[in-house]
Amino acid sequence: MDPAMKLAFGVFVISCSSGAILGHSDAQRCVHSSFSPASSSWLEGQGNISGVVTCSGEKNKKLHCFATWKNLSGVVQVVQQGCWLDDVNCYDRTECEENREALGVFFCCCEGSLCNKKFSYRPISQSQITTTTKPVTARAQLLTTLMYSLLPVMAVGAVLLFSLWLYRQHKRAYPPVLVPTQEPHPPPPSPSLSQRPLQLLEVKGRGRFGCVWKAQLLSDVVAVKIFPLQDKQSWQNEYEIFTLNGMGHENVLQFIGAERRGSHVDMELWLITAYHEKGCLTDYLKADVLSWSQVCVIAQSMSRGLAYLHEDVPGHKPAIAHRDVKSRNVLLKSNLTACIADFGLALRFEAGRSPGETHGQVGTRRYMAPEVLEGTITFHRDAFLRIDVYALALVLWELASRCTAVDGPVDEYMLPFEEEVGQHPSLEDMQEVVVHNKLRPPLRECWQKHAGLALLCETMEECWDHEAEARVSAGCVEERMVQMQRSSVSPEEAVTVVTMVTNVGYQPRESGL
Repeated sequence: MDPAMKLAFGVFVISCSSGAILGHSDAQRCVHSSFSPASSSWLEGQGNISGVVTCSGEKNKKLHCFATWKNLSGVVQVVQQGCWLDDVNCYDRTECEENREALGVFFCCCEGSLCNKKFSYRPISQSQITTTTKPVTARAQLLTTLMYSLLPVMAVGAVLLFSLWLYRQHKRAYPPVLVPTQEPHPPPPSPSLSQRPLQLLEVKGRGRFGCVWKAQLLSDVVAVKIFPLQDKQSWQNEYEIFTLNGMGHENVLQFIGAERRGSHVDMELWLITAYHEKGCLTDYLKADVLSWSQVCVIAQSMSRGLAYLHEDVPGHKPAIAHRDVKSRNVLLKSNLTACIADFGLALRFEAGRSPGETHGQVGTRRYMAPEVLEGTITFHRDAFLRIDVYALALVLWELASRCTAVDGPVDEYMLPFEEEVGQHPSLEDMQEVVVHNKLRPPLRECWQKHAGLALLCETMEECWDHEAEARVSAGCVEERMVQMQRSSVSPEEAVTVVTMVTNVGYQPRESGL
């Protein structure tokens, strides 16, 4: 190889290697901003740049830039700009353009550093669809003649096939909810949500009616509960309960919005709520033991939430029976206060209005009250509220079983009646244990040596009484939990505690609901 060829080859190798190095060292950067006024142009806007951020993410995952904005009477207002996780809709898009119809909030994403500095809304119009015309040949004329000749036959065949399909669909034994018809009162999409800025991140749990995702809504982390179409009734019921007046309470899960995604049989029904990192009480008790103060915080806030649901405030909020109280439907906030979740089976009781079609034997078998297992429940408001109180007692027992307030080892976490019926009991198993043998979870002797736990045990016994009318109300349980914390104070404060309890006029057995 002569010197000239060697020189050219060397330059080529150096150019390729330097290009590869530069390509790998190039990091994805995006414009980052939040809510700044922008240009008044409808088609293209640029917000005041708050800064440039370098994106990071999982290995082998693409990174993109995004922008969201609003158009307020011709004035473009930036909502947020920044980095976006791997999204197939952003692949090979060098410009940040929104082509779809948007309701309130526009969204676009793109690839390339600072590609979201400019963004635009350019809907696809008919004028952009180009067509070409070719001279009509004799063969084309023949095809046209044949098409028009066969068109009536094809139309008749299509009508027959469609009629057959309708008949077969009508005969299929699916529940009515699987064939969506006209919705009498469909919930509107939440105005704060658009279809795309809500991004699912990871599955956090699966339940009877769907799965729960951790998701990102712009800069906020939320929870998304996704129902399949066959569980539409549960989704609809939760939506109606969440949107009742007066449901904004610190011990009731915060509702954000509801959406339908997809169409026809592929439709998914979404509920968007607040996200709590600690998850449900069941999972927390499996992994952690509780101090006495933590037991008091959880028990008080949980009973306060249920008491608020049961409360009937005329003109403000109806009484609501949850009908599926269990530790898995109690979520823990970062400070360990509890909130009640999952209203798929809930019933509301409004004066002069029927609670709708009800079935007495619903809920989780392990937490069913004796009258539910027997099928002898009376269908009135107080009966349903007493069922919730029975289940609340079992959750309180779960708290006590993982408490370190007394000396000695703490037992491994077990569900109520797990020793008797295992982890997956049948209805007959629970009937045998709860109804016929009248068994309840065991109360350890050492708990009676602790003043607070002793009062907790007494409250549990009055909540899970076999006779529903003898059970205390959720409001009474809430008051007991406050007294429970006071009863475990140091000896020098005992005189004050006795005075306070005496003034309350506490009666050991209350049955009023």
